[in-house]
Amino acid sequence: MRTAADTTRRRGLSRALDILQDTAFTVGGLILLFLVWHTWFNDIVAGSAQNQASHQLSQEWSAPAPSATPTEPAEGQTPSPKPSVDPTKIPVLSTAAEGEAFATLIVPRFGATYERVIAEGIDPETVLNNSSTGVGHYPQSAALGAIGNFAVAAHRTTFGAPFAEIEKLRIGDRIYVETQDGWYVYSYRNSSYVWPADVNVLNPVPATNMEAGQRLLTMTSCHPELSSAERIIAYAVFDYFAPRELGVPAEIQHLRKEAA
Repeated sequence: MRTAADTTRRRGLSRALDILQDTAFTVGGLILLFLVWHTWFNDIVAGSAQNQASHQLSQEWSAPAPSATPTEPAEGQTPSPKPSVDPTKIPVLSTAAEGEAFATLIVPRFGATYERVIAEGIDPETVLNNSSTGVGHYPQSAALGAIGNFAVAAHRTTFGAPFAEIEKLRIGDRIYVETQDGWYVYSYRNSSYVWPADVNVLNPVPATNMEAGQRLLTMTSCHPELSSAERIIAYAVFDYFAPRELGVPAEIQHLRKEAA
């Protein structure tokens, strides 16, 4: 026979379970909201800030002389996509200080307004998680413009997610690295997936012990999304150098209209 004490205990237990359930739903909802903010809304805000920082840096480099402004080709004419530049005169950048911004990265495949700052080093706090940079140059890899492998890293999710679209690259996609001297233009070739310990992708010729004979670009990020179990690696080869005095390359002129 159920006593009054039993009934009271059951009611107390039921009430405690209801409170626990409500608390779990509330905490779960807060965690979900935090994840949405951290992996989506925060990426939009941080990504926009990184784009703006890149644009401002480019404006500082832009030549003010009207003669440097690129002109639209006459109807029926096709602009030359590759300026004639002596390969021996391609500028090689000096090593920047840790955390110092020295270039911008422009990848049309990543969006019409995409551009991010490249800084020296891959320290999370000062470079990769920074709203003014986002892309970091591996110090042990080649300097920009030098023969060898110019390698960079960035997040695929969170902190602006500069490499969120890295899997969407297609053979032949142009990748532009802008400096005060001009634009280093690369063409995407292929991607691979490696373990985090496979740092030989940073070698002069990635994944080999060969001596480099050309200029390469390697982009690295975590894989799969929201995980660091593996790394996705995108490779590109140097195509040409476009000096600033010859004007902005046609494909990315829309990004530099204000500077022009």
